Amino acid sequence: MTERKKIKTSRRIVFKLGTNIITNQAGNIALARIYSLIESIAELKSQNKEIILVTSGAVGMGAKILGNSKNCDPVSLKQAHAAVGQGQLMHFYEEAFEKFNIITAQILLTAEDFSVRKKYLSLRNTLNTLLELGVVPIINENDAISTSELEGYKENGVTVCFGDNDKLSALVASKLDADILVILSDVDGLYTGNPKTNKDSKLISIVKDITPEIESYGQDASKGGRGGMKTKIEAAKIVAHSGSMVVVAGGQDPDIIRKIFRGEEVGTLFLPVEHLSGRKKWIAFATNIGSSIKVNEGAKKALIDKKASLMPIGIIEIKNSFKKGDVISILDEGGREFARGMTNYSSTECKKVIGKNSEEIERILGFKNYDTVVTRDNIVVL
Repeated sequence: MTERKKIKTSRRIVFKLGTNIITNQAGNIALARIYSLIESIAELKSQNKEIILVTSGAVGMGAKILGNSKNCDPVSLKQAHAAVGQGQLMHFYEEAFEKFNIITAQILLTAEDFSVRKKYLSLRNTLNTLLELGVVPIINENDAISTSELEGYKENGVTVCFGDNDKLSALVASKLDADILVILSDVDGLYTGNPKTNKDSKLISIVKDITPEIESYGQDASKGGRGGMKTKIEAAKIVAHSGSMVVVAGGQDPDIIRKIFRGEEVGTLFLPVEHLSGRKKWIAFATNIGSSIKVNEGAKKALIDKKASLMPIGIIEIKNSFKKGDVISILDEGGREFARGMTNYSSTECKKVIGKNSEEIERILGFKNYDTVVTRDNIVVL
């Protein structure tokens, strides 16, 4: 219970409301439940806490309004649903929060807003300013133009960062230095199995480290949503490694937020495991990672055990193109990602110096800005 008492002291809080919390079985907004949750959020706001809300529901609301169109392309249809539903969703939040004299702001994001550092810093400044002004930012992925959440796929080796709003909420919490991320779902927390099919499943109250065993408890998405316990564990991993807490709890209990911030033992609390600097958070969780550098075992050992820089002599393969300053995956000989880093040279330049000593860089390239391909200050071991 000591760990849960720390929740009360949280000042900057990110809430994520899933589709199955916002809507009822008929696809309409669950008015009584959402108004109760918003009232609880308003109470926290009155205690001078900073609130950010990440919401799902635009696609579902749009589908309810437009009905089923059998002849449309599935992705385009979902984008149309999102375009119609987002306005309705935001209008609802504006009216609900206005009853508590709280001003809201709409923020629609795509993966590029996080992966391009200049955009990310601009976004961070905007959100910080809104919080200073006492505004509650309401964030959703811009589904009308972004297909990463709607399709959830890898293309040309590019790992799309948020294919669901669980991941989006984790990035927001991580990169805005939130004290806690609260994910409200239609499941009461992380169980040792699927509680809907296995009565022997037990709720895990506290997770101190996200081990392979913990990850094995992830379940597929629930009906109506695009996430699932698997994506919530992935989100918790991002936030925990950024030095913050995460609570996954059942949002169908209208009093759940009050219970969480009273320190009651509800849901699953994921404890922070380390704290990364702002720059390393961006490197570790930058959105679209489209390129990689494969290294030999000696280089891997040096990066992990000695916190060394990545030298060209340790590189054995370059995959896909990248520019100087891009974030790339660092893979071991088996092709498994174990680190990420921001490069000092482009992929074309790196290919020319693979397996070479640093002393040879200037002779081969005609210039040398760095002795290393990735300096240790720009490497995050995952």
